[in-house]
Amino acid sequence: MSLLKYVDRKNTNCAKWDGLEHSFSRGDLLAMWVADMDFEVPECVSDALKSYIEMGAFGYYIPPADYFNAFIDWERRYHGYEVKREWMRFAPGVVPAFNWLVQILAGEGEAVAVMPPVYYPFMKAVENNDRRLVEVPLLLTDAGYAMDYESFEEAIVREDVKAFIFCSPHNPIGRVWKKDEIRRVLDICKRHNVYVISDEIHHDIIMSGHTHIPSATVSTSYDDILVTLTAATKTFNLAAVQNSIVIIPDENIRAKWDAFAQGISVTGGNAFGYVAVQAAYERGRPWFEELLGVVEGNYKYLRDRLEAELPEVRVADLEGTYLMWIDLSAYVNTEEDTQELMENKCGIAVDYGAWFGGNKYAGCIRVNLATSRENIETAADRIIKALKQS
Repeated sequence: MSLLKYVDRKNTNCAKWDGLEHSFSRGDLLAMWVADMDFEVPECVSDALKSYIEMGAFGYYIPPADYFNAFIDWERRYHGYEVKREWMRFAPGVVPAFNWLVQILAGEGEAVAVMPPVYYPFMKAVENNDRRLVEVPLLLTDAGYAMDYESFEEAIVREDVKAFIFCSPHNPIGRVWKKDEIRRVLDICKRHNVYVISDEIHHDIIMSGHTHIPSATVSTSYDDILVTLTAATKTFNLAAVQNSIVIIPDENIRAKWDAFAQGISVTGGNAFGYVAVQAAYERGRPWFEELLGVVEGNYKYLRDRLEAELPEVRVADLEGTYLMWIDLSAYVNTEEDTQELMENKCGIAVDYGAWFGGNKYAGCIRVNLATSRENIETAADRIIKALKQS
């Protein structure tokens, strides 16, 4: 019996399905944007939350040792990362965490680097906090996307970059960086005293044949520049409980973090987040392994349909995340044309490529694969029909 249960999230105050009119021209689109899932959480999570609710008193909560141990055991078992309890800090989400770290690790007006096309809140975090954005685009090669190390180091020196927000695995292009790639970029940052904020929230969602390498496991020599951010959010569809983990091996960076967190009085989260995350890490693995199979199957189905029927469409190899990067620039060249195609001709809500780094990516879209096969088939049918008629 399947552990994965599709849920119709319409009319549930769901941002993905009920918030379409805020970002798109219509509210009746097939929602394949926003990186969360259309599946119920693991039963062990629901049971743990029900048990807590039935207890009936919701006063101040102290996260138990088992919460921390569940995460530490998960990282050791599945990623070979030996996280120490004293390194762990709380944030209500990875996005707040890297916004705070931008403020902690770079002063006003100082430069922070990103590698587009990349998760667009990275850019917003830099600009909204009055830091200076430095973009070093990834290279698109015959073998896929790669980091441009030479341009990265040149930009660091030229712009006096203080911090780098690293996306691993990379959202939206789905790269799972190899150890040598990570080492090379960390070497550059170490050489120029650049802090690295490594967003690894998608680190569990890895396709067969690939392995996620936590940045912190490459070498302890990078500990004094490196902070890792992760969460159970993507792995188990837990965004609503607002619980993420900040890993800071260096005591000096920890002291800076602690001073900032105390200054804004956010040093812990709500009980529901701790209860849900602990249960997921302790007992949710079978559910998660079924999810991986569904995501990979959805990717292969959509990729194969597009490649067979629209050979001019370029689909990025999916190595990690449940987000598919599709280049439609053989058919559309501007953000407006892409919006017209997806919203009015296909009736689908996607994340637009321009959001991830400007007009250079205006012909691209990001599609969320963590949904039912029926939705994936519907999307394929609509995209193929619309582009064949264009």
